[in-house]
Amino acid sequence: MYEPGHGLLKGRTAVITAAAGAGIGGATARRFLEEGARVLISDAHVRRLKEYEASLAGEFGAAAVAAVACDVTDESQVQALFEAAVREHGRLDVVVNNAGLGGTSDLVDMTDEQWSRVLDVTLNGTFRCTRAALRLLRDGGRGGVIVNNASVVGWRAQAGQAHYAAAKAGVMALTRCAAMEAAAFGVRVNAVSPSLAMHPHLVRVTTPELLEELTAREAFGRYAEPWEVANVIVFLASGYSSYMTGETVSVSSRHP
Repeated sequence: MYEPGHGLLKGRTAVITAAAGAGIGGATARRFLEEGARVLISDAHVRRLKEYEASLAGEFGAAAVAAVACDVTDESQVQALFEAAVREHGRLDVVVNNAGLGGTSDLVDMTDEQWSRVLDVTLNGTFRCTRAALRLLRDGGRGGVIVNNASVVGWRAQAGQAHYAAAKAGVMALTRCAAMEAAAFGVRVNAVSPSLAMHPHLVRVTTPELLEELTAREAFGRYAEPWEVANVIVFLASGYSSYMTGETVSVSSRHP
């Protein structure tokens, strides 16, 4: 059941990457706004980003939403994103590193370019944004929260996913190490690990056979809605998780 907002993030400002559209990032932006936050959404797809910004601003007010295009593989764009966060909202409290890139290829056939591209977006992009966020949060002196998007394939083997699994396992390790360093200046760093979260666009490009196979592995017999993952991100961003850091929370009903 879709729960209404309870003001859990009232007065906070957040940057959310890969937030243009119907996936986890877009659902997280909406949930944060429903919980009283102001958000700066980012994505590499400029048209979709602007369309989603306009949609959210029409619903929640222009003062609550801003958007900056950003390719997380480009350090200069990452720096511009976080500079814009302070410029638009005056402060930074929460960062959700949602940007990632998947793909399917057996390792024996995988090219260097396929491997490197997935690692650069999914792991290196999370590193770049985490580094930029930690510098701002440390210097701001008010603490803060970073939530990274990992995946169950960072724990569990899946054929054709060596590059993505390695990247997501790296996100989990990055989360743990960053948390230990950031605790010194009051910043918490955690991650979510979804199993199967789908949205209409993704369903359309997934074969019925594969979708049936994947959902059959889930205890509830269905995939997660993006907002169900976003709810856990809200929890990790809120004061309800004030003594949690360095954790990766599984958002999954998957069984072996």
